Amino acid sequence: MSTSGAEIEAGSQADPPTPWMTPGRRRVLMLAVLVAVLALWHLCVSAFAVSHLIFPGPLGVARAVYDVLASGEIWPHLWITLYEILAGFALGALAGFVLGALIGQSAVLEAVLYPYVVAFQTVPKVAVAPLFVLWFGFDTASKVVITATIVFFPVLANTIVGLRSAPRDQIDLMRAFTASTWHVFRMVRLPHALPYVFAGLDIGIVLAVIGAIVGEFVGAQAGLGYLILQRNFSMDAAGMFAILIVLSLIGIVLHGLMKAIARRVIFWADAFTDLSRGT
Repeated sequence: MSTSGAEIEAGSQADPPTPWMTPGRRRVLMLAVLVAVLALWHLCVSAFAVSHLIFPGPLGVARAVYDVLASGEIWPHLWITLYEILAGFALGALAGFVLGALIGQSAVLEAVLYPYVVAFQTVPKVAVAPLFVLWFGFDTASKVVITATIVFFPVLANTIVGLRSAPRDQIDLMRAFTASTWHVFRMVRLPHALPYVFAGLDIGIVLAVIGAIVGEFVGAQAGLGYLILQRNFSMDAAGMFAILIVLSLIGIVLHGLMKAIARRVIFWADAFTDLSRGT
């Protein structure tokens, strides 16, 4: 039995098969994994009779989360840490993008500056954090600087790679029509670099949470890192877990916001969409 051309054309225009991993199924699987981990956690703590002072169970941690939120103690510290995260992220991302844009278009700047940038990046931030506290004080300024130094390099590296991913033939065509360096940057290099830049920003916003807490561990009078140290001194393991959960939620929310912004700004970039679906 032969197939007519109309049937073939209709079949070619049919919608592609729906993938098995739909958003609804993904959420169900994520919830199932969470329930399994919590159940295994509870069983292990109960079976081995682990002291709550060393490793509390999920019920004890849940009570600690409720207590720390209901008491209102955490809120002033949370806003301070959130300010340090966002301010440090903005400062580090801006510096990384500007320097990356300059290095990405100049081989001379890359040869002169990039080795020093890499050398600075290899220095552990925990080792230099006491110096920043000494220079900028125990207030939020030192934490913002520490956070900015951690965010800086991912944005810088992704900006450089993104600017160099622009097709050479498009650049040559722009220059053939006497386009200036600024026009080539704005109309060719930057659109191709934006998916890479947002990938760096996505990494940086998560690292910013780590940077703020590292700064507060070194020296602080407020913040979520300061609360973790307080509960460490008082042997309150459940309280430490509670604050860590709050920090994880902050990171998840900021990561989601960055992905949402990326979808709105670089809606044309399939590469970043595929990367986001894979994470």
